[in-house]
Amino acid sequence: MQKKLYKRELFLKKIRGFYSETEIIKVVTGVRRCGKSSLLETIGDELREKGVNENNIIFIHLDKKQYIDIKNPNQLEKIIDEKCSEIKGLKYLFIDEIQNVKGFEELINAYREEKEYSIFITGSNSYLLSGELATKLTGRYIEFEMQTLSFDEYLEMKNFYNKEILPSLEDEFDKYILEGGFPYAINLDSFNDKRLYVKSVINEIFEKDILKNKRIKNQMLFEMIKTYIINNFGATTSITGLCKYLASATKSNIRKETVYNYLEILENTKIISKCKRFDLKSKKSLRGEEKYYLTDLSFYFSLNTDNRIEYGPVLENIVYNYAKSRGYEISVGRIGKLEVDFILRNDDKDYSYVQVARYIDNDNYDENGKNITEEREYKPLEEIRDSYPKYVMTLDRLLQKRSGVHHVNIISFMNKKEMF
Repeated sequence: MQKKLYKRELFLKKIRGFYSETEIIKVVTGVRRCGKSSLLETIGDELREKGVNENNIIFIHLDKKQYIDIKNPNQLEKIIDEKCSEIKGLKYLFIDEIQNVKGFEELINAYREEKEYSIFITGSNSYLLSGELATKLTGRYIEFEMQTLSFDEYLEMKNFYNKEILPSLEDEFDKYILEGGFPYAINLDSFNDKRLYVKSVINEIFEKDILKNKRIKNQMLFEMIKTYIINNFGATTSITGLCKYLASATKSNIRKETVYNYLEILENTKIISKCKRFDLKSKKSLRGEEKYYLTDLSFYFSLNTDNRIEYGPVLENIVYNYAKSRGYEISVGRIGKLEVDFILRNDDKDYSYVQVARYIDNDNYDENGKNITEEREYKPLEEIRDSYPKYVMTLDRLLQKRSGVHHVNIISFMNKKEMF
């Protein structure tokens, strides 16, 4: 009997309106092992619950043994036709890891044109959206990007599978930081097993997505950039400074174009996510001053033996991924010499401004009796003159009231699934 799956409602609700849509190909992307295959299985379950005939739900998992030899469109077409030839009515076609088939785009579009198929495809990286799919199928597909588990999902999934949840949410939050949010890791009881699992995910990404990438001419340099970015997540990345560091380490000239190229590959494999810097006065994005966040914190902790938590970038990363999973567009804000951690924009084009810190209720006072940390977090928000909501997000239990800014506890905010 198939194991009952935890429903990733956060992503299912984004796709439900398109379940029976034949004009639009549903493309689910995300880092390897974030739960894309399980999401498709859950959609299949929901279709069965709605009364769709089992025969009309067709799954082709191209990473599974029976389909592992399917590498070209003709082979894929033969399998689809064999499975669908006798089926009447709308057919729900799910193809997992479709990037395994080179040149699949025209075939998928041909089935879409027949208007007898609702098509769902997944890919572990965005290469499938940077090639023919993007150019030939513009306006004919929607990308749904999945993330690993946010903190609220992490708690729900542990409860769903009857895994122990610590009495203190603060302690559970620290576990989440160190363990990360890969769904399968929830089923592993040993912390070391969880770490080994994440390392296996990294190795899989390296073997399947990176080693085969012809854009990487210098594997050693690529590895250096990967290590640097993972170890400095959440920090402002100066490409000029990074080039100087790499030139010093390798005793050779490093071109900015090469660094940008390799960073883009890390983005495409969904290891990192770029957060652009936006100047609130000039209303322009600032190239070369981006921040990079990890799609899952376990990428850092599984590759480093030190389990000490540097809460500043860690909390920023968690808030960034939480907002991203809710569909917000995110940038780092600059107003004069001050910086706002995040500018969020929702689907209605409304904004929110967010500052993230571990605590502001501390003993960090200046000679005038002002709390230095509190001033640092509130001042940039108080400089912004519009009326959009502003947040200071911390781990404080006692919450401040100042200047109409919402001071919220990060753990409580996420546990309650609140929106900005």
